[in-house]
Amino acid sequence: MDEKTLGKRLQLARKRARLTQQELCQKAGLSYSTLAKIERGAIRTPSVFTVASIAAVTGASLEELLDMKSRSLGLMPTDTKQRSKNGVRFVYFDVNGTIVRYFERAYTEISQQANTPVEIVETMFLHYDGAACRGSMSNEEVEKIFAAQLGLENFSWESYYMENAQTTPGLPELLGWVAQNYQVGLLTNNWLGYTDELMRRGTIPKVDYRSIIESAKVGCLKPEAKIYELAQQLSGVEPNEILLVDDKQAYLSGAENAGWHSLWFDETQPEHSIEQIKQALAF
Repeated sequence: MDEKTLGKRLQLARKRARLTQQELCQKAGLSYSTLAKIERGAIRTPSVFTVASIAAVTGASLEELLDMKSRSLGLMPTDTKQRSKNGVRFVYFDVNGTIVRYFERAYTEISQQANTPVEIVETMFLHYDGAACRGSMSNEEVEKIFAAQLGLENFSWESYYMENAQTTPGLPELLGWVAQNYQVGLLTNNWLGYTDELMRRGTIPKVDYRSIIESAKVGCLKPEAKIYELAQQLSGVEPNEILLVDDKQAYLSGAENAGWHSLWFDETQPEHSIEQIKQALAF
C-alpha cells in the first residue's frame, strides 16, 4: 500500500468519525501541517505510532488502516467481510420506517392533546419536516410553530417522537447478522441529533456502523444526488458495491440513479422484508 492509499484510508477514518482536520490534530497530538501532508500522501511511510494515534482517536482499526502492511507487523488482516453474489460489500439502512417506526402513535397522541384532527397534525408535520431534516430550520423553530398552531405550550416534537419510537421487530437480529458479514451504515432523513438520541436509547440497535449520515447534519436530503455521493465516499467502496434498504420508493430510485443496489422495506410486513434482505445478501 503506497502513501497516497494510506492517506486516503486515514482521511476516510477521520470523516467517518465526523472530525475536522483541526479536531483530529488536537485529539491525536499532531500538527495540522503533518496531518494534511499525510492525507495527501506527501509523507513517505508515516510512523506506525502516528497511524496508531489516528486510529485510536477515530475508532478505526490499526490493522485495517495499514491493510497489507499489518502482516509485516505480525498482525492479522481484518478484511473478513463478505461480498454478496451480486457484488454488495456495504449496506446502508434507513431509520424512520425501516429500523424505527413511530408516526401513527405520535400523531395520534398529539391529536388527542391538542383536540385537533390527526390529519391536520400529520399535514403540519409533513409541511415542516423537510426544512427540519435539511437543517434549514432548527428543531426549536419548527416546534415553536407547532406550539402556536396547536395551542400546546412547551411543545416538543422530540419528546413525542422518542416516546413513541419503536424498534421494528426483527431488526436487531438482522442488523447483527448484516454487521457481522458486511460493512453497515445509516442513511437517514432526520431532525438534527435525533439519530444520535435513538442510538443512545438503544432504539437503533447497537452494531458497528461504519458511517452515519443524518440529513440535518450534512444539509441535504434523500433523494438528492449529493447525499448519495457523500454516503458513497464514506463507505469506502464503489457505488455498485452498496445496497440501500429503505421504505421510500423515491429514495430507492435516488440510490439506483447513483449506481447503488436498492431494496424496499415494508414496515407492515417486516418478516417478509427481512427475508428478502437476507436473500439479497447471500454470499
